Amino acid sequence: MASKTISAGQRQYRLANIRSQRAIIQKYWPLYVISIPGLLYFAIFKYIPLLGSAIAFQNYNIFKGVTGSPWVGLVHFKRLFAYPEFLNILKNTMLIGLYDLVFAFPIPIVLALLLNEIRINRYKRVLQTVIYMPHFLSWVIVGGIIMGLLSPSTGLINQVLERFHLDSIYFLGENSYIRSILIGTGIWKDSGWGTIIYLAAIAGINPDLYEAAEMDGAGRFRQVLAITIPSILPTITILLLLHIGHFLDFGFERVFLFLNPLNSENGEILDTYVYRAGLMDHQYSFTTAIGLFKSLVGLVLLMSGNMLSRKTTGEGLY
Repeated sequence: MASKTISAGQRQYRLANIRSQRAIIQKYWPLYVISIPGLLYFAIFKYIPLLGSAIAFQNYNIFKGVTGSPWVGLVHFKRLFAYPEFLNILKNTMLIGLYDLVFAFPIPIVLALLLNEIRINRYKRVLQTVIYMPHFLSWVIVGGIIMGLLSPSTGLINQVLERFHLDSIYFLGENSYIRSILIGTGIWKDSGWGTIIYLAAIAGINPDLYEAAEMDGAGRFRQVLAITIPSILPTITILLLLHIGHFLDFGFERVFLFLNPLNSENGEILDTYVYRAGLMDHQYSFTTAIGLFKSLVGLVLLMSGNMLSRKTTGEGLY
């Protein structure tokens, strides 16, 4: 008798749950319709191409295709770590990614805090426009500008050095400078654009908090430390986790423009190596294995960072 009552209750609960779901769908059906193009985009261009990753476990032949190419298992993955050149390129990628995380990631936060303190709106708008502009330049243009500035004969920097009777430096011809150039150009190009999200987060802070802090005698610097930074900390956490997830994706164009045989020892990264080995040397399976390795590392870093963030700050991506 009790079991019949329980089953009847479960049936009624399921029916009520189905009715509530139908009611939600009927109420918000325009939102579901609007989401269909986005879902199709990710399905067609993101998920279906994942099936092509199978060639990482094959000796892929473009004439035989995926179905006709022989399977070789983990041969290409073993080759990755047995290849001295790959290990050096992996070290370059990780070091450049680490430098980008340590030096480039905090700059937009600092810029946003400084811009927020400007009280003259006209000057603030002009300054924002100036720091946003480099983002809209392609890396080809940025590369040309930087190469012109660093030229050993006509570059502005070397002309200044000559004014002080110092020897000119071939910056792009030495391994010791290439990483600093890559990080510095990225900061100049994208830091201003990165402030937009932080400025939006700062704009959402309740002004009453600043008024209460001012009544308690807190100065502007103290207000930034006690109110602004803690309030935008969830935004910083989310963006940091997203940055960590792309730790090994430094960008092909950003590096390829500055790369040459004189600085490739410290400058070549996985993206440029995939271009050289995959497209130019036709090692499709090998470079697909590199791509899977990068994706796996990014997934592990993202999940680890999210778990650590959940335990320490209570905020995370999921």
